[in-house]
Amino acid sequence: MMMSVAVVFAIWLASMHEFVHTVKVRRICRRLLPRLCDSIAVRGSGGATAYARGMSDPHIGTLREKPLHASLKEWCAQPGDSFEQPVDGFVIDVVSGDMLIEVQTRSFSSMKRKLVTLLDLGHRIRVVHPIAIDKWIVKIDDDGTESGRRRSPRHGAPTDLFSELVSFPDLVSHPYLDFLLVMTIEEELRRHDPSKAWRRKGWVVQERRLLDIRDTLILSDPSDLAGLLPAELPQEWTTADLASALGRPRRIAQQMAYCLRGCDVAVPIGKQGNAVVYRTDGSARERTVPT
Repeated sequence: MMMSVAVVFAIWLASMHEFVHTVKVRRICRRLLPRLCDSIAVRGSGGATAYARGMSDPHIGTLREKPLHASLKEWCAQPGDSFEQPVDGFVIDVVSGDMLIEVQTRSFSSMKRKLVTLLDLGHRIRVVHPIAIDKWIVKIDDDGTESGRRRSPRHGAPTDLFSELVSFPDLVSHPYLDFLLVMTIEEELRRHDPSKAWRRKGWVVQERRLLDIRDTLILSDPSDLAGLLPAELPQEWTTADLASALGRPRRIAQQMAYCLRGCDVAVPIGKQGNAVVYRTDGSARERTVPT
């Protein structure tokens, strides 16, 4: 009798676990894969087949595409290029001959696995990254009408790239990888949501829009990163020296030092109090660009 009760309890517990798991899957699907939710959560194993078919759909990467990403993708493509193509298990924004082009507006960490895998397979990859040198902040009401517009006091610079490169500084030296920085003028649309973004008093960023492109810069090897160092920076320096020469926050200088150290451009040679002293090879800094 006790054995049968235990068996029934075990079966009930397993069914409840499956129920909870299914509910969680449905919630995740509704948030991340709205068009595939029914296939995955309702049809069980049939959903996996539907998802596999979706990977070959050339429009799968545009389901939740933001305006800035779409605009940059159109801008960098050439006649005859393909959009949203599956390549070795990943959907690529633009395929241009033997070059795979990925537009990444933020969060480089999310594409690390994709880059590592595709580079190991011998693919050439270009990462297109926008940096807003000027930005208009636009506040919109719930009905989508504009309620305010102002120019942001913040102006981006090529050195902002290092805030993203901290995710994989060792990949910078890979011969099949380069970065195209796009200096942009943008609009940033914000809507009010009292439950979020308390630092902005409830104003959350809804999307970014491309207004203009002012300049571009290609970085294809570690020496190009060294070219972003200020010309007046001494050969031996600390992050405090770098922040002062750049006129940027110390955090940016620390991120630059971390990345340059990761790709063997800056070498730690000692300490000055609590600050690490770095040395850069002068030949690596012959090519300097405005910061």
